Amino acid sequence: MAVKKIGVLTAGGDAPGMNAAIRAVVRTAINHKIEVMGIFRGWQGLINEELKTLSHRSVSGIINQGGTILKTVRCPEFKTEEGKKRAFDTVKKYAIDGLAVIGGNGSFTAAHEFFKKYGVSCIGIPASIDNDINGIDMTIGWDTAINTALDAIDNIRDTATSMERIFVVEVMGRGSGSIALAVALAGGCEDVIIPEIKSDLEDICHDIVEGNIRGKMSWIIVAAEGAASAAEIAGKITEITGLDTRTVVLGHVQRGGRPTAQSRDLALRLGYEAVNRLLKGETDKAVGLCAGKIVAVDLEVAIRKKETKIEQWYDLIKILT
Repeated sequence: MAVKKIGVLTAGGDAPGMNAAIRAVVRTAINHKIEVMGIFRGWQGLINEELKTLSHRSVSGIINQGGTILKTVRCPEFKTEEGKKRAFDTVKKYAIDGLAVIGGNGSFTAAHEFFKKYGVSCIGIPASIDNDINGIDMTIGWDTAINTALDAIDNIRDTATSMERIFVVEVMGRGSGSIALAVALAGGCEDVIIPEIKSDLEDICHDIVEGNIRGKMSWIIVAAEGAASAAEIAGKITEITGLDTRTVVLGHVQRGGRPTAQSRDLALRLGYEAVNRLLKGETDKAVGLCAGKIVAVDLEVAIRKKETKIEQWYDLIKILT
């Protein structure tokens, strides 16, 4: 079947570079004489018929903007049979031949289920600051989130050294320590606490005390939010060591901001690839970068727990402390 019209949506948590991906999808499709419907507020917009035809000019001036012009919400209703049915009715009503779904693990799970239930062609474009898509090296927005957090860590290092204090910096990552690991390594931080590896706070405190004896008076510990709160860790460190400890919670500042060149380039390449895959009749896949090449991964594989070399990163941080 010839593809005449596609839809594009952003779902789940926003990530810097989503707008660049939207731009690439729209302009690639238009180049192929394909109509593009922008679906606002993710799966909820598909359920509620929040759609608009996007032109070449619709995506002008957005390549450097964080967030998403299509907006995004989390949509529990789409998990229900009624929600999926209403979304499918919208697809039929607007004669949409396929969807470019920009998002992370949850968005791809929804796309996979939508395809299995109703046969709607879906190609996923991985955009998530958590870098949680299996089978690919990097998601859109991950590099930007790391650099945003790293800028903060560098600033904190200045005051930590000057005031000779311990800082616990909490970064985003409910189920993944990817941001925490990358930031701790690049920031030269003394320790990292992540969900994937159980940390012994008493051992950390022992290292801090030993460091103090050697004359090392400042310390930065990066904690992923899914492992423990900065306040909880700082309180225990002060209780055990008696040393002054401060906390910084970076929170949603990591989601925003201008996407880095790497996040933009990746978004543009994947948006282009997603449209071409839809035009070839491919579906139920995610496009992504793996070992320097653009590949397509079955959504069923992409939504599995990501296979990473967490231990190697973790050990390297310990060695370089």
